[in-house]
Amino acid sequence: MKKHFLKIMYLSLAVLIATSCSSDKDATDEIIVDPPTQEDPLTTSNVASYMVDASATKETVALFYNLKRLAKTKTAIGQQDAFNSYYQDAGGDSDIKKNTGFDPAVLGSDFIFITDKNNNNQSGNWFYQQEQKVIADIKAAYAKGIINTFSWHLREPNKEDSFYAADMTAEQKSTAFRSILPGGANNEWYKKKLDKVASVISNLKGSNGELIPIIFRPFHEFDGSWFWWGADFCTPEEYKKGYQFTVDYLKNTKGVHNILYAFSPDNSYTTEANYLSRYPGDKYVDIIGMDNYGDFNNQGQTGSDKANAKLKILSDYAKAKVKIAALTETGYRVTSATPAITDWFSTLLYNALTKNDIQISYVMFWNNNADGYYVPNGTVSNASDFKAYSLKSKSALVNSLPKMYELPK
Repeated sequence: MKKHFLKIMYLSLAVLIATSCSSDKDATDEIIVDPPTQEDPLTTSNVASYMVDASATKETVALFYNLKRLAKTKTAIGQQDAFNSYYQDAGGDSDIKKNTGFDPAVLGSDFIFITDKNNNNQSGNWFYQQEQKVIADIKAAYAKGIINTFSWHLREPNKEDSFYAADMTAEQKSTAFRSILPGGANNEWYKKKLDKVASVISNLKGSNGELIPIIFRPFHEFDGSWFWWGADFCTPEEYKKGYQFTVDYLKNTKGVHNILYAFSPDNSYTTEANYLSRYPGDKYVDIIGMDNYGDFNNQGQTGSDKANAKLKILSDYAKAKVKIAALTETGYRVTSATPAITDWFSTLLYNALTKNDIQISYVMFWNNNADGYYVPNGTVSNASDFKAYSLKSKSALVNSLPKMYELPK
């Protein structure tokens, strides 16, 4: 996918810009919560029964409930690395806040540097410094009422140099994912990586000592084959087994209870059956997601409609199974050589997220950097398009979120 060029640029940076996020909490506008109906059985008392983790912390239970309810009226707007990645490296507030006056409703982070083989947990170590920066960002986001989500560009288990299949030998590609499964040669290696993930998540705490809930989407975009966990390198059953092992290990072995689990292929599917072909099961998934850049890449209203049809599959399944539906990654990258698309946010994306009575809880754009952006700050040509999108009735930045970590009274 085209966005992966950006990812490799970003992930190979030698230095990240330090965050400088505002410490004041934006004012919140309460959203009226609809009561449960026959079609929607979710209540504040039964919510945990629909979640992967029946022992989830009360803040995590509240996040599930509020995300599910939010989708009836709003879609939360988020960005990867919003407090660290700025267009033209202009620091300060997030680019979204520079444009709109408010921070995003969702912050995306990644475990890549946290679990890197070169992270030695020492203060002078660059990878450990990135770990500390991510932790600080998550705590700052939580204090503002922002939703936190993690992806994981886990480097392959042989040399641990890359997460791209293109950087591996044919033998490595054919064996890497299978090797991390129970009984595999690298299962213990994978457990150690999960131990690190569990340690970080278990120490994410708010000002009152409560655990901060996160959304975790392991092995994303698996229907493509650009990552070593992709469809060409493991069978559907092997993929399911790997996902299930990950959840079971974190939840049961490590006792981590502040995670919502997201399942997110890329946009290759066109039917529910195709979407579910590698689905690990309702007991393992809280969030039904999709990454989709391709349908929004200069395809106009046709692409928007294609994306809407795929999101409707997610929305319908989430309604039927009491799950959360989300557009877990998307965007159109603007650079000096790639101009913005007219009304991309306010018409093409917004229509994809709202047509046909679909309910999408959140959308997340990829990160900005020195050379290009997915979300315009206040100075570029399509700044007004994004601001208009953010002000639409079904859009939500942090200022129009309910209290996501409290169940309504």
